[in-house]
Amino acid sequence: MLDIKFIRENPEIIKEAARKKGASVDVDVLLAVDERRRHVLQELEEKRAKQNALSKGGPKAPTELEGLKKLKGEIKVLEEEIKLVEVEFKTLMLKIPNIPSEDTPVGQGESENKVLREVGKPTAFDFKPKEHWELGLDLDVIDIERASKVSGARFAYLKGDLGLMQFALIQFVLSIVTDESVLKKITKKAGLTVKPKPFIPVVPPVFIKPEAMQKMARLEPKEERYYVPSDDLYLIGSAEHTLGAMHMDEVLAEGDLPLRYIGYSTAFRREAGSYGKDMKGILRVHQFDKLEMESFSLPEDSIKEQNLFVAVQEYLMQSLGIPYRVMQICTGDMGGPDARQIDIESWMPGQGRYRETHTADLMTDFQARRLNIKVKRGGKAEFVHMNDATAIAIGRTIIAIMENYQTGKGTVKIPKVLRKYMFGVKEIKPKK
Repeated sequence: MLDIKFIRENPEIIKEAARKKGASVDVDVLLAVDERRRHVLQELEEKRAKQNALSKGGPKAPTELEGLKKLKGEIKVLEEEIKLVEVEFKTLMLKIPNIPSEDTPVGQGESENKVLREVGKPTAFDFKPKEHWELGLDLDVIDIERASKVSGARFAYLKGDLGLMQFALIQFVLSIVTDESVLKKITKKAGLTVKPKPFIPVVPPVFIKPEAMQKMARLEPKEERYYVPSDDLYLIGSAEHTLGAMHMDEVLAEGDLPLRYIGYSTAFRREAGSYGKDMKGILRVHQFDKLEMESFSLPEDSIKEQNLFVAVQEYLMQSLGIPYRVMQICTGDMGGPDARQIDIESWMPGQGRYRETHTADLMTDFQARRLNIKVKRGGKAEFVHMNDATAIAIGRTIIAIMENYQTGKGTVKIPKVLRKYMFGVKEIKPKK
């Protein structure tokens, strides 16, 4: 959510931001409702003050009592009106998107995203590479058929060495982001002047209240969410949803910032708008697991935090030996609460193209204002800035490993950095 005072003073900036993001909002209507809201509040305060003044003193004359009765009725009418106006005002405010950063490319969709850099050459083979789902079937490590029988479409069983790989990836990532010496090395290589402060591991709830999800600006589109009506709870689509809301209505100490978390959770998405897309394998599924980074920082440090997150993502990809490219997402392809979005797309040789595996979202104070998360410094409290980013989308990273590390024998080699977590497994081979 943006500051209404800023919106009043800069309506054209807000209209332009909404246009660039393709958001359907009417700033003029919002300002008119805001004006009405302020007028009703002022009138209500004046009448309450008058009521308090007239109520003081001893016994009242009949005319005074009649005046108080009339005033009480007028206050009741205004109280009912302000309730309605506040609902309308809040509804309109929630539709206002964040303002894109100055370096965000203007565009309408995915084709207008900007390639910042490509790292590593696309993996080449002297044989026709298979897609991950073919490898998974041949090696008996991905079972879609039985998952479909048990749970329906877009679910999977990860089995054997691929199950081990999931936990190996978790251990590998945690060994990086919780190690100050490694973070120091990452920041130095990236030329960043940020504290190499370790991330705090968290296993967050996977259920979230609607109001908390709304404050995170992630409730919409509702058709993508799994909802449990009996408990009025949503299943999260990322650990970010409950990590970001963790400090709701709190004032953080300046000395604790930046406050960084690494959260592991299962996530759930209905994939309502993807009918017929990526039906084979585990690229686009209803249930998946991720390690997600979240940070709360001082406003002047938030873009540095995002750059750190991207540097961590790149370090992980380089360590795994997966070719990738870094993309700056254009205005029309980024989320409503994002001010700046950077994605990483990994090379998938079986598919012969890059696919998104990571995202890093700078929110500025957009979420913090809705969540009421502040930092106290200089004798006053101000809203913190928030960042979230994928550390590892486990399913998609497994796909990238399988397709890039496959051999002509139909096996899949294990990246060296994962082998110590794989109980001696160096290669996934067919069952004998």
